[in-house]
Amino acid sequence: MDAKDILGLPKNSLPIPQEKKSRPPKDSQRKPDGISREVYALTGGLAPLMPAIDSSQLKKQPPKDEKITWQWLPFTNSARKDTLQLYHWVRVVNGVPPTGDYSFAKYNKSVDIVKYTDEEYEKYLNDPGWTKEETDQLFDLCQQFDLRFIVIADRFSSSRTVEELKDRYYSVCRAIVVARAPALGDSSGTPLVKEPYNVSQEIERKRALSMVLSQTKHQERKDAEVLAEAKRITESRMAAKVAEESELPVSSNAGPESAERASFPGDTVSPSSNVQLPSATVASSALTADNASTLASLRMLRVYLRTYALDQMVQAASSSAGLRTIKRVEQTLQELGVNLKPRVPTKSVCAEHLELRKEILTLLNLQKQLQYKEAEGSSFRDGSYADTPSTPKRPNRGGDQDRTFVPDMSFGGERVGKRDQKRKAPGRLSEAPSSPAQSKRPRKLKASEL
Repeated sequence: MDAKDILGLPKNSLPIPQEKKSRPPKDSQRKPDGISREVYALTGGLAPLMPAIDSSQLKKQPPKDEKITWQWLPFTNSARKDTLQLYHWVRVVNGVPPTGDYSFAKYNKSVDIVKYTDEEYEKYLNDPGWTKEETDQLFDLCQQFDLRFIVIADRFSSSRTVEELKDRYYSVCRAIVVARAPALGDSSGTPLVKEPYNVSQEIERKRALSMVLSQTKHQERKDAEVLAEAKRITESRMAAKVAEESELPVSSNAGPESAERASFPGDTVSPSSNVQLPSATVASSALTADNASTLASLRMLRVYLRTYALDQMVQAASSSAGLRTIKRVEQTLQELGVNLKPRVPTKSVCAEHLELRKEILTLLNLQKQLQYKEAEGSSFRDGSYADTPSTPKRPNRGGDQDRTFVPDMSFGGERVGKRDQKRKAPGRLSEAPSSPAQSKRPRKLKASEL
Protein backbone atom coordinates (compact mmCIF):
# COMPACT_ATOMS: atom_id res chain seq x y z
CA MET A 1 0.00 0.00 0.00
CA ASP A 2 1.52 3.26 -1.09
CA ALA A 3 0.58 6.90 -1.14
CA LYS A 4 -1.42 6.60 -4.37
CA ASP A 5 -3.70 3.96 -2.80
CA ILE A 6 -4.29 6.22 0.19
CA LEU A 7 -5.12 9.19 -1.97
CA GLY A 8 -7.15 7.16 -4.43
CA LEU A 9 -5.06 8.03 -7.45
CA PRO A 10 -4.58 5.71 -10.41
CA LYS A 11 -1.25 3.99 -10.43
CA ASN A 12 -0.65 4.35 -14.16
CA SER A 13 -1.20 8.08 -14.31
CA LEU A 14 1.64 9.90 -16.00
CA PRO A 15 3.17 12.94 -14.36
CA ILE A 16 2.30 16.29 -15.81
CA PRO A 17 5.26 17.66 -17.67
CA GLN A 18 6.58 20.92 -16.21
CA GLU A 19 8.22 23.59 -18.22
CA LYS A 20 11.83 24.14 -17.23
CA LYS A 21 12.89 27.72 -16.69
CA SER A 22 15.77 28.74 -18.78
CA ARG A 23 18.71 29.92 -16.66
CA PRO A 24 21.07 32.54 -17.95
CA PRO A 25 24.41 31.10 -18.87
CA LYS A 26 27.12 31.74 -16.28
CA ASP A 27 30.27 33.47 -17.30
CA SER A 28 32.98 31.05 -16.50
CA GLN A 29 35.83 33.00 -14.93
CA ARG A 30 38.99 31.28 -13.95
CA LYS A 31 40.45 32.12 -10.52
CA PRO A 32 43.72 33.96 -11.00
CA ASP A 33 46.87 32.55 -9.54
CA GLY A 34 48.21 33.86 -6.25
CA ILE A 35 44.81 34.46 -4.61
CA SER A 36 42.84 32.15 -2.37
CA ARG A 37 39.40 30.88 -3.28
CA GLU A 38 37.69 32.61 -0.32
CA VAL A 39 39.19 36.00 -1.09
CA TYR A 40 38.28 35.65 -4.75
CA ALA A 41 34.69 34.77 -3.78
CA LEU A 42 34.43 37.88 -1.58
CA THR A 43 36.08 40.40 -3.88
CA GLY A 44 35.10 38.94 -7.21
CA GLY A 45 38.61 39.37 -8.48
CA LEU A 46 38.52 43.17 -8.15
CA ALA A 47 41.67 44.81 -6.91
CA PRO A 48 41.32 47.13 -3.84
CA LEU A 49 41.34 50.86 -4.45
CA MET A 50 44.01 51.51 -1.80
CA PRO A 51 46.83 49.15 -0.88
CA ALA A 52 46.39 47.56 2.54
CA ILE A 53 50.14 47.57 3.35
CA ASP A 54 52.73 50.09 2.33
CA SER A 55 55.26 48.67 -0.06
CA SER A 56 58.10 50.09 2.03
CA GLN A 57 57.06 47.87 4.94
CA LEU A 58 57.31 44.71 2.90
CA LYS A 59 60.42 42.63 3.14
CA LYS A 60 62.65 43.24 0.21
CA GLN A 61 63.71 40.18 -1.62
CA PRO A 62 67.45 39.78 -2.04
CA PRO A 63 68.86 40.15 -5.50
CA LYS A 64 68.90 36.97 -7.50
CA ASP A 65 72.65 37.12 -8.06
CA GLU A 66 73.41 37.03 -4.26
CA LYS A 67 73.95 33.76 -2.49
CA ILE A 68 73.24 33.97 1.22
CA THR A 69 74.33 31.35 3.72
CA TRP A 70 74.63 31.14 7.52
CA GLN A 71 77.93 29.88 8.92
CA TRP A 72 79.27 29.11 12.42
CA LEU A 73 82.31 31.40 12.63
CA PRO A 74 84.54 32.79 15.43
CA PHE A 75 84.49 36.49 16.35
CA THR A 76 86.58 38.97 18.35
CA ASN A 77 85.20 41.17 21.12
CA SER A 78 87.13 44.32 22.04
CA ALA A 79 85.29 44.53 25.37
CA ARG A 80 87.03 41.39 26.63
CA LYS A 81 90.59 41.55 27.95
CA ASP A 82 91.26 37.79 27.81
CA THR A 83 91.93 35.55 24.81
CA LEU A 84 88.70 33.58 25.02
CA GLN A 85 87.55 32.47 21.56
CA LEU A 86 83.78 32.47 20.99
CA TYR A 87 81.65 31.45 17.99
CA HIS A 88 78.26 32.54 16.62
CA TRP A 89 76.14 32.22 13.52
CA VAL A 90 76.98 34.80 10.86
CA ARG A 91 75.14 35.73 7.66
CA VAL A 92 77.56 35.25 4.80
CA VAL A 93 76.87 36.78 1.37
CA ASN A 94 78.54 35.15 -1.64
CA GLY A 95 80.98 33.32 0.63
CA VAL A 96 82.49 36.55 2.11
CA PRO A 97 82.20 36.67 5.95
CA PRO A 98 81.59 40.08 7.64
CA THR A 99 84.55 41.90 9.11
CA GLY A 100 84.89 44.30 12.03
CA ASP A 101 84.36 44.32 15.77
CA TYR A 102 81.59 42.53 17.61
CA SER A 103 78.34 44.46 17.21
CA PHE A 104 77.54 44.43 20.93
CA ALA A 105 80.96 45.68 22.05
CA LYS A 106 79.72 49.31 21.87
CA TYR A 107 77.45 48.70 24.88
CA ASN A 108 80.39 47.94 27.16
CA LYS A 109 80.58 51.12 29.28
CA SER A 110 82.80 51.51 32.33
CA VAL A 111 83.15 54.16 35.06
CA ASP A 112 86.35 56.20 35.22
CA ILE A 113 87.74 55.61 38.72
CA VAL A 114 90.26 58.04 40.16
CA LYS A 115 93.69 56.54 40.71
CA TYR A 116 96.12 57.77 43.35
CA THR A 117 99.77 57.14 44.11
CA ASP A 118 101.47 56.25 47.38
CA GLU A 119 102.85 59.78 47.70
CA GLU A 120 99.40 61.33 47.25
CA TYR A 121 97.95 58.93 49.80
CA GLU A 122 100.58 59.80 52.41
CA LYS A 123 100.15 63.53 51.72
CA TYR A 124 96.37 63.98 51.24
CA LEU A 125 94.45 60.78 52.01
CA ASN A 126 95.49 59.70 55.50
CA ASP A 127 92.47 58.89 57.71
CA PRO A 128 92.63 57.33 61.19
CA GLY A 129 89.47 55.32 60.53
CA TRP A 130 90.78 53.75 57.33
CA THR A 131 93.95 51.90 56.43
CA LYS A 132 95.65 51.99 53.04
CA GLU A 133 94.78 48.32 52.38
CA GLU A 134 91.07 48.96 52.97
CA THR A 135 91.15 52.01 50.72
CA ASP A 136 92.93 50.07 47.96
CA GLN A 137 90.40 47.24 48.24
CA LEU A 138 87.52 49.74 48.10
CA PHE A 139 88.79 51.34 44.89
CA ASP A 140 89.46 47.94 43.29
CA LEU A 141 85.87 46.84 44.03
CA CYS A 142 84.55 50.16 42.71
CA GLN A 143 86.45 49.55 39.48
CA GLN A 144 85.21 45.97 39.23
CA PHE A 145 81.52 46.56 40.05
CA ASP A 146 81.08 50.07 38.56
CA LEU A 147 80.26 51.88 41.82
CA ARG A 148 77.47 49.48 42.79
CA PHE A 149 77.95 50.09 46.49
CA ILE A 150 75.39 47.49 47.59
CA VAL A 151 77.46 44.78 45.87
CA ILE A 152 80.70 46.38 47.07
CA ALA A 153 79.50 46.31 50.70
CA ASP A 154 78.62 42.64 50.28
CA ARG A 155 82.09 41.84 48.91
CA PHE A 156 84.06 44.03 51.31
CA SER A 157 86.25 42.21 53.84
CA SER A 158 85.46 44.27 56.95
CA SER A 159 81.99 45.14 58.26
CA ARG A 160 81.47 48.55 56.72
CA THR A 161 78.11 50.10 55.94
CA VAL A 162 77.16 51.42 52.53
CA GLU A 163 77.22 55.01 53.81
CA GLU A 164 80.76 54.59 55.20
CA LEU A 165 82.01 53.16 51.91
CA LYS A 166 80.41 56.02 49.95
CA ASP A 167 81.84 58.62 52.30
CA ARG A 168 85.37 57.21 52.04
CA TYR A 169 85.26 56.92 48.23
CA TYR A 170 83.89 60.43 47.56
CA SER A 171 86.15 62.08 50.14
CA VAL A 172 89.23 60.51 48.52
CA CYS A 173 88.09 61.56 45.03
CA ARG A 174 87.38 65.11 46.22
CA ALA A 175 90.80 65.41 47.90
CA ILE A 176 92.60 64.13 44.76
CA VAL A 177 90.69 66.53 42.46
CA VAL A 178 91.47 69.52 44.70
CA ALA A 179 95.15 68.51 45.04
CA ARG A 180 95.67 68.01 41.30
CA ALA A 181 94.02 71.30 40.31
CA PRO A 182 96.57 73.91 39.22
CA ALA A 183 94.71 76.64 41.14
CA LEU A 184 92.24 76.65 43.99
CA GLY A 185 89.38 78.05 41.94
CA ASP A 186 89.69 75.61 39.03
CA SER A 187 88.08 72.69 40.90
CA SER A 188 85.18 74.66 42.37
CA GLY A 189 82.87 73.75 39.49
CA THR A 190 83.48 69.99 39.79
CA PRO A 191 80.43 68.10 41.09
CA LEU A 192 82.55 66.27 43.67
CA VAL A 193 83.62 69.63 45.16
CA LYS A 194 80.43 71.57 44.53
CA GLU A 195 78.06 69.00 46.04
CA PRO A 196 79.96 66.91 48.63
CA TYR A 197 78.52 63.69 50.02
CA ASN A 198 76.72 64.18 53.36
CA VAL A 199 76.73 61.01 55.49
CA SER A 200 74.36 62.21 58.22
CA GLN A 201 71.79 63.41 55.69
CA GLU A 202 71.91 60.08 53.85
CA ILE A 203 71.44 58.12 57.09
CA GLU A 204 68.51 60.34 58.12
CA ARG A 205 66.95 60.00 54.66
CA LYS A 206 67.07 56.21 54.78
CA ARG A 207 65.69 56.18 58.31
CA ALA A 208 62.77 58.40 57.31
CA LEU A 209 62.18 56.29 54.21
CA SER A 210 62.09 53.10 56.24
CA MET A 211 59.60 54.69 58.65
CA VAL A 212 57.34 55.74 55.78
CA LEU A 213 57.47 52.31 54.14
CA SER A 214 56.68 50.56 57.44
CA GLN A 215 53.57 52.65 58.17
CA THR A 216 50.13 51.11 58.30
CA LYS A 217 47.05 52.37 56.45
CA HIS A 218 45.72 53.99 59.61
CA GLN A 219 48.94 55.92 60.19
CA GLU A 220 49.00 57.06 56.54
CA ARG A 221 45.43 58.32 56.85
CA LYS A 222 46.25 60.25 60.05
CA ASP A 223 49.34 61.79 58.42
CA ALA A 224 47.26 62.88 55.42
CA GLU A 225 44.70 64.53 57.73
CA VAL A 226 47.46 66.38 59.61
CA LEU A 227 49.01 67.62 56.37
CA ALA A 228 45.63 68.79 55.06
CA GLU A 229 44.93 70.67 58.31
CA ALA A 230 48.39 72.29 58.21
CA LYS A 231 47.80 73.36 54.61
CA ARG A 232 44.42 74.86 55.51
CA ILE A 233 45.90 76.82 58.43
CA THR A 234 48.72 78.13 56.23
CA GLU A 235 46.28 79.26 53.54
CA SER A 236 44.01 80.97 56.07
CA ARG A 237 46.95 82.82 57.63
CA MET A 238 48.16 83.88 54.19
CA ALA A 239 44.68 85.13 53.24
CA ALA A 240 44.37 87.06 56.52
CA LYS A 241 47.78 88.64 55.99
CA VAL A 242 46.91 89.65 52.43
CA ALA A 243 43.57 91.09 53.59
CA GLU A 244 45.34 93.19 56.23
CA GLU A 245 47.80 94.49 53.65
CA SER A 246 45.01 95.32 51.21
CA GLU A 247 43.01 97.23 53.85
CA LEU A 248 45.85 99.64 54.65
CA PRO A 249 45.89 101.66 51.39
CA VAL A 250 42.09 101.65 51.17
CA SER A 251 41.71 103.10 54.68
CA SER A 252 44.39 105.74 54.05
CA ASN A 253 42.74 106.90 50.82
CA ALA A 254 39.32 107.20 52.42
CA GLY A 255 39.30 110.89 53.36
CA PRO A 256 37.13 113.92 52.89
CA GLU A 257 36.78 113.24 49.17
CA SER A 258 35.04 109.92 49.77
CA ALA A 259 32.80 111.51 52.41
CA GLU A 260 31.92 114.31 50.00
CA ARG A 261 31.10 111.82 47.25
CA ALA A 262 28.97 109.81 49.65
CA SER A 263 26.98 112.90 50.69
CA PHE A 264 26.58 114.32 47.16
CA PRO A 265 23.88 112.00 45.80
CA GLY A 266 21.78 112.33 48.93
CA ASP A 267 21.37 116.07 48.34
CA THR A 268 20.14 115.66 44.79
CA VAL A 269 17.41 113.11 45.59
CA SER A 270 14.38 114.29 47.51
CA PRO A 271 13.89 112.53 50.87
CA SER A 272 10.16 112.16 50.29
CA SER A 273 10.54 109.27 47.86
CA ASN A 274 10.11 105.84 49.43
CA VAL A 275 11.42 103.93 46.40
CA GLN A 276 14.80 102.26 46.97
CA LEU A 277 17.18 103.33 44.22
CA PRO A 278 20.85 102.37 43.63
CA SER A 279 22.69 105.25 45.27
CA ALA A 280 26.30 106.28 44.66
CA THR A 281 27.17 105.49 48.28
CA VAL A 282 26.23 101.83 47.91
CA ALA A 283 28.02 101.68 44.56
CA SER A 284 31.20 103.20 45.96
CA SER A 285 31.22 100.81 48.92
CA ALA A 286 30.68 97.85 46.58
CA LEU A 287 33.50 99.06 44.34
CA THR A 288 35.79 99.41 47.35
CA ALA A 289 35.01 95.85 48.47
CA ASP A 290 35.55 94.54 44.94
CA ASN A 291 38.87 96.36 44.69
CA ALA A 292 40.01 94.96 48.04
CA SER A 293 39.16 91.39 47.00
CA THR A 294 40.86 91.90 43.64
CA LEU A 295 44.00 93.24 45.29
CA ALA A 296 44.02 90.28 47.66
CA SER A 297 43.76 87.82 44.76
CA LEU A 298 46.52 89.65 42.88
CA ARG A 299 48.84 89.55 45.88
CA MET A 300 48.38 85.80 46.01
CA LEU A 301 50.01 85.63 42.56
CA ARG A 302 53.15 87.37 43.88
CA VAL A 303 54.21 88.30 40.30
CA TYR A 304 51.80 89.73 37.71
CA LEU A 305 51.67 92.29 34.89
CA ARG A 306 50.22 95.71 35.63
CA THR A 307 47.96 95.53 32.58
CA TYR A 308 46.54 92.23 33.90
CA ALA A 309 45.93 93.90 37.26
CA LEU A 310 44.18 96.82 35.52
CA ASP A 311 41.90 94.42 33.62
CA GLN A 312 41.02 92.64 36.86
CA MET A 313 40.27 95.94 38.62
CA VAL A 314 38.11 97.13 35.71
CA GLN A 315 36.15 93.88 35.74
CA ALA A 316 35.67 94.14 39.50
CA ALA A 317 34.48 97.76 39.19
CA SER A 318 32.05 96.85 36.37
CA SER A 319 30.78 93.62 37.91
CA SER A 320 27.66 95.24 39.41
CA ALA A 321 26.84 97.14 36.18
CA GLY A 322 25.13 95.69 33.16
CA LEU A 323 26.51 95.18 29.70
CA ARG A 324 24.78 98.29 28.39
CA THR A 325 26.29 100.40 31.19
CA ILE A 326 29.77 99.06 30.46
CA LYS A 327 29.34 99.96 26.79
CA ARG A 328 28.20 103.47 27.77
CA VAL A 329 31.30 103.85 29.96
CA GLU A 330 33.54 102.85 27.05
CA GLN A 331 31.64 105.18 24.73
CA THR A 332 32.13 108.05 27.18
CA LEU A 333 35.86 107.30 27.33
CA GLN A 334 36.05 107.42 23.55
CA GLU A 335 34.16 110.71 23.48
CA LEU A 336 36.63 112.14 25.98
CA GLY A 337 39.53 110.94 23.83
CA VAL A 338 40.81 108.47 26.44
CA ASN A 339 42.13 105.07 25.40
CA LEU A 340 40.32 102.03 26.78
CA LYS A 341 43.73 100.76 27.97
CA PRO A 342 46.56 103.15 28.91
CA ARG A 343 49.47 103.19 26.53
CA VAL A 344 51.95 103.62 29.40
CA PRO A 345 50.45 101.51 32.20
CA THR A 346 52.39 102.88 35.15
CA LYS A 347 51.00 102.69 38.67
CA SER A 348 49.78 106.30 38.76
CA VAL A 349 48.31 106.14 35.23
CA CYS A 350 46.41 102.95 36.00
CA ALA A 351 45.10 104.45 39.26
CA GLU A 352 43.86 107.60 37.47
CA HIS A 353 42.32 105.53 34.66
CA LEU A 354 40.45 103.39 37.17
CA GLU A 355 39.32 106.49 39.08
CA LEU A 356 37.99 108.00 35.83
CA ARG A 357 35.99 104.87 35.12
CA LYS A 358 34.50 104.98 38.61
CA GLU A 359 33.48 108.63 38.18
CA ILE A 360 31.87 107.91 34.80
CA LEU A 361 29.96 105.00 36.34
CA THR A 362 28.80 107.25 39.19
CA LEU A 363 27.70 109.90 36.66
CA LEU A 364 25.65 107.34 34.72
CA ASN A 365 23.99 106.18 37.94
CA LEU A 366 23.08 109.76 38.83
CA GLN A 367 21.68 110.33 35.35
CA LYS A 368 19.49 107.25 35.77
CA GLN A 369 18.21 108.55 39.12
CA LEU A 370 17.49 111.97 37.60
CA GLN A 371 15.54 110.45 34.73
CA TYR A 372 13.57 108.34 37.17
CA LYS A 373 12.70 111.36 39.32
CA GLU A 374 11.67 113.44 36.32
CA ALA A 375 9.43 110.65 35.06
CA GLU A 376 7.89 110.26 38.53
CA GLY A 377 7.23 114.03 38.81
CA SER A 378 5.66 114.21 35.36
CA SER A 379 3.39 111.25 36.18
CA PHE A 380 2.14 113.04 39.34
CA ARG A 381 1.74 116.35 37.51
CA ASP A 382 0.05 115.16 34.32
CA GLY A 383 -1.12 111.74 35.43
CA SER A 384 -4.21 109.78 34.50
CA TYR A 385 -5.86 110.54 37.85
CA ALA A 386 -6.63 114.22 36.99
CA ASP A 387 -10.17 115.10 35.76
CA THR A 388 -10.49 116.35 32.19
CA PRO A 389 -12.96 119.22 31.46
CA SER A 390 -15.03 117.16 29.02
CA THR A 391 -15.82 114.48 31.61
CA PRO A 392 -19.02 115.14 33.57
CA LYS A 393 -18.68 114.97 37.32
CA ARG A 394 -20.60 112.31 39.17
CA PRO A 395 -21.37 112.18 42.85
CA ASN A 396 -19.20 109.68 44.69
CA ARG A 397 -21.60 107.30 46.34
CA GLY A 398 -20.86 104.41 48.55
CA GLY A 399 -22.87 102.04 46.42
CA ASP A 400 -20.85 102.88 43.30
CA GLN A 401 -17.63 101.58 44.78
CA ASP A 402 -18.97 98.13 45.57
CA ARG A 403 -21.25 97.70 42.55
CA THR A 404 -19.78 96.08 39.47
CA PHE A 405 -20.50 97.45 36.03
CA VAL A 406 -23.27 95.59 34.16
CA PRO A 407 -23.46 96.46 30.46
CA ASP A 408 -26.88 97.25 28.97
CA MET A 409 -27.46 94.45 26.49
CA SER A 410 -31.22 95.04 26.09
CA PHE A 411 -32.88 94.80 22.73
CA GLY A 412 -36.46 94.91 23.72
CA GLY A 413 -37.68 97.73 26.05
CA GLU A 414 -39.57 97.36 29.28
CA ARG A 415 -39.26 93.64 29.67
CA VAL A 416 -35.49 93.87 29.77
CA GLY A 417 -35.63 96.88 32.11
CA LYS A 418 -37.84 94.97 34.57
CA ARG A 419 -35.44 92.07 34.44
CA ASP A 420 -32.57 94.40 35.32
CA GLN A 421 -34.59 95.84 38.21
CA LYS A 422 -35.22 92.35 39.54
CA ARG A 423 -31.48 91.65 39.49
CA LYS A 424 -30.68 94.74 41.57
CA ALA A 425 -30.35 94.26 45.29
CA PRO A 426 -32.88 96.06 47.51
CA GLY A 427 -31.79 99.36 48.91
CA ARG A 428 -29.39 100.13 46.04
CA LEU A 429 -30.00 102.81 43.50
CA SER A 430 -29.28 102.52 39.83
CA GLU A 431 -27.65 105.39 38.07
CA ALA A 432 -28.34 104.19 34.57
CA PRO A 433 -31.88 105.18 33.46
CA SER A 434 -34.13 102.50 32.14
CA SER A 435 -34.35 102.18 28.40
CA PRO A 436 -37.42 103.82 26.83
CA ALA A 437 -40.34 101.58 25.93
CA GLN A 438 -40.59 100.75 22.29
CA SER A 439 -43.80 100.19 20.25
CA LYS A 440 -45.22 96.69 20.28
CA ARG A 441 -44.97 94.50 17.25
CA PRO A 442 -48.22 94.09 15.16
CA ARG A 443 -50.03 90.88 15.91
CA LYS A 444 -50.14 88.37 13.08
CA LEU A 445 -53.62 87.69 11.68
CA LYS A 446 -54.97 84.20 11.49
CA ALA A 447 -56.30 82.66 8.34
CA SER A 448 -59.90 82.70 9.65
CA GLU A 449 -59.81 86.44 10.30
CA LEU A 450 -58.82 87.28 6.74
